Amino acid sequence: MSCNYAEGLSPYEHKGVLGIPEKFEPIDKFNEKCQILAQLIKDSKHIVVHTGAGISTSAGIPDFRGPNGVWTLEKEGKKPNINVSFADAKPTKTHMILKKLVESNKVQYIVSQNIDGLHLKSGLSRKYLAELHGNMFVDECNLCKRQFVRSCPVETVGKKCSGVPCAAEHTTGRPCRGRLYDGVLDWEHSLPENDLLMAEWQSSIADLSICLGTTLQIIPSGNLPLETAKYGGKLVICNLQPTKHDNKADLIINYYVDDILEKVMNILELEIPPYNEALNPMKLAETTIVDWTIDRRDVLALEKIFKAKCKGVKKKRSLVKTKRNSEETSTNKTDDKAKVIKLEVKEENVFDFEIKSEVTNETPIIEPVINTGITVSE
Repeated sequence: MSCNYAEGLSPYEHKGVLGIPEKFEPIDKFNEKCQILAQLIKDSKHIVVHTGAGISTSAGIPDFRGPNGVWTLEKEGKKPNINVSFADAKPTKTHMILKKLVESNKVQYIVSQNIDGLHLKSGLSRKYLAELHGNMFVDECNLCKRQFVRSCPVETVGKKCSGVPCAAEHTTGRPCRGRLYDGVLDWEHSLPENDLLMAEWQSSIADLSICLGTTLQIIPSGNLPLETAKYGGKLVICNLQPTKHDNKADLIINYYVDDILEKVMNILELEIPPYNEALNPMKLAETTIVDWTIDRRDVLALEKIFKAKCKGVKKKRSLVKTKRNSEETSTNKTDDKAKVIKLEVKEENVFDFEIKSEVTNETPIIEPVINTGITVSE
């Protein structure tokens, strides 16, 4: 269960801003904003979606910083009432919609902070997915770094050794003397290199990034959508709570992500596929070895595209200047990204964002007011 996952992490004080009240758009504004989002999707050529814990709450998996989140209630000595096991949780409407949008070539890539394995269960191909914080259903070899799907969720957290020999020989024909470790990162671990590279480069070449169910407080994950804006693309944020980067978004929709995407699918005239357990790789892993490693050829191919589009291009400056910790890795640097520490949290003292203009027929994009009073502290 997600509570058990949270309890398995090392003690860490700075978990971000917790328990901010949720807010909901009035239905007329919600409908208009969904129309705008659908039009943005139609007009965009390369879309990257960034997903957080908020897309899995309708599956019964609690988020972390919401009013009833795991860490919010933890301060009161409580646990969430609804807490389904990772093994029993099924992909939500959002997971299935994202799979459909990828298959329809509407979305080119998905960057996930979630470790619940629901993107994997939905049948989404590894080719279109970066899992920045690991996966409860994936083991990784400590030597060759190949990843393999498990038939059940791992019982450990923090890259603990299972003692199982690497299965690379069965998939590549080349023996490996490594051992398998759980793939779930703890606070001190570095992000997986290929996942981070793919996520950064995809975000940079995208002309639209859509953030779903995340307050964007953890870096570097939470800063990746800004790469799209810095190279001239648009940023859309869909979340029930204010986020760290609302002041940089072109469109903000405060509503349930399932409802937002369902409305958008209706506008796009696309059907929402039902969850098909037969396409769940974990079922296949019961009888055979399922490789979940990012193909290095895909990384090299994307690197060429990234360099062709972004090399030498001057990035736009962030709209709001914030104080930086001297040890924070700059989002303008592209070297040695694999060594960025996972789950560093920047705490916002003020989450005071508002919409600059109402949605009208004359105003195609909602622009947030820049709040110059925002400060950042460790």
